[in-house]
Amino acid sequence: MDLTVPEYAYMFGFLQADGHLYQGSGQKGSLTVELSVRDVDLLYRFKNLTPYNSSVVERTRSTNFVENYHSAVWTLCSLEARTKLNSLGLPYGRKSRDIGPPSLEFSRRDYLRGLIDADGSVGFTRRGMPFISLSTSSTAIGTYVCSYAQTVTGAMRRPRRNQRDHVYNITYRGKAAQTLTSTLYYMGCLSLRRKQTVAERITNWVRPPAKKPGPERILWTSEKDKILLLAPTIDDACAELGHSRNACRARLTKLLDGLAPLPA
Repeated sequence: MDLTVPEYAYMFGFLQADGHLYQGSGQKGSLTVELSVRDVDLLYRFKNLTPYNSSVVERTRSTNFVENYHSAVWTLCSLEARTKLNSLGLPYGRKSRDIGPPSLEFSRRDYLRGLIDADGSVGFTRRGMPFISLSTSSTAIGTYVCSYAQTVTGAMRRPRRNQRDHVYNITYRGKAAQTLTSTLYYMGCLSLRRKQTVAERITNWVRPPAKKPGPERILWTSEKDKILLLAPTIDDACAELGHSRNACRARLTKLLDGLAPLPA
């Protein structure tokens, strides 16, 4: 598993975030990854990348969130493979706070894409603004993401744990999200197909033109009202007051119709 190879760097990042390495008695144990069946093609890609016997099976079960959840599970039992993954930085058992970037040379953008595909989001806000985000319990991962993204986009983030569940929620929006997404999800890369599709939309996103300024806001005073009432014409009032014709006409109508008090 040469992590300078993009596919292996991606795979390792994904396994760190969403893989589970179990250690049984003796030499027993396994690596498993469970995904929704819609993403089963990625598990077969992992299976084909791995030079050891492994299997992909589908199952249906109930979870705390969904009944009859249809998923696919990739299982790898080879001791040699598990030992290699563990030495690279994939811990046995609970690992969310302990993982970190590999200590040896690795393909940085592919590794980060693996983390985001497993534990992040790529999409658009309700207002149509692109975003890319990652949630992690690991300080080392949170720091790495902020450092890499700042190098690519120039946007600076300081990772901080939230108060609700004490994880880091790191998010980039707008142009920064577009730049980071297009860097990570390049053409032909190994990724979740559904996130690759959204990433392509983000790459082609064009910021909408700025909105037209709203209506002029005027603080009408008794002095302004006098000028408006005494001016020979609306145009004369506009020239003296420096307000638009529509604003002056609307105020004059209110004064004449009794909707605003006349000046003393």
